[in-house]
Amino acid sequence: MWALLAAGVLGALAGVLAGLFGVGGGILFVPTLTLVLGLTQIHAEASSLLAILPAAMVGAWRQVRYDNVRWRPALVIGIAAIGGVEAGVQIAESLPEHALRRLFGVLVLLVAAHIAWRALRKSSYASRP
Repeated sequence: MWALLAAGVLGALAGVLAGLFGVGGGILFVPTLTLVLGLTQIHAEASSLLAILPAAMVGAWRQVRYDNVRWRPALVIGIAAIGGVEAGVQIAESLPEHALRRLFGVLVLLVAAHIAWRALRKSSYASRP
């Protein structure tokens, strides 16, 4: 029961963040699914990919209604992502669990560093006379 409640809270939080920032919840889902719910890394990643589909569909539907979608780039990215996901699955299944966890940790650190760098760069431009 506790795991179901934790999954529901995680889903709601990831949905809010996805709607607010236009990002998937994988950065939140995967660590929580592994650390709190005890899933393996590969099961957490697969569950995260599946769980984000409803949020992505609702977000896309809303953005289409606001006329914010550029269809040609969206289709190119979507089609390319299908091949990328398949390649990623093949690689993930071939790696040992500990290597997959470390690679995910590196990804999270790189994303955090990039966000911090962009925030610092923008604040330095804003402070120029």
